[in-house]
Amino acid sequence: MTSSAAIEIVDYDPAWPARFEEEQTALRRVLSPWLAGPIEHIGSTAIPGLAAKPVIDIMAGVETLESSRDAIQAAATLGYCYFPYQPSIRHWMCKPSDAFRTHHLHLIPIGSPQWLRPIAFRNYLRAHHDVAAEYEQLKRGLALQFRLDREAYTKAKSSFIDAITVRALASGYASGSSASSIHGTPE
Repeated sequence: MTSSAAIEIVDYDPAWPARFEEEQTALRRVLSPWLAGPIEHIGSTAIPGLAAKPVIDIMAGVETLESSRDAIQAAATLGYCYFPYQPSIRHWMCKPSDAFRTHHLHLIPIGSPQWLRPIAFRNYLRAHHDVAAEYEQLKRGLALQFRLDREAYTKAKSSFIDAITVRALASGYASGSSASSIHGTPE
């Protein structure tokens, strides 16, 4: 998976939640046979006010990777392209292409660490605007440093994300869905 598109961090767009809702509706329609949990808006576009790459990150809960393998073809009907990125923990897709991405889709076993961690991180940043601002500053700097290297950009953010996620999990931020946690209070 190689991408020639430069990493660009843009100011928060209040249309991002609506773009997620629209995509969630379409995904629920085509993925319903494989869904074992909710479809969640994750990543920076799910944090009100946070600058981000303008890519809607979506996570859909499935029972197992093996039992959801056919969901890859179903997602393709909506324009998602599958890439075997971390295939032992997720089915990962993007659309419309690897070079130009508007959406990422992660099919992840419900209740697994890979399911809980992004929810905890998202909910924590929604509740702690100072931490979200620190994360934004980090991302903007790394986007300049690794403008054409998505893997290096992602790796360089990982220690910050891991530290906040550990704190978030310990504080109970992994519970709650998008709707219940948008105002920053964990259930």
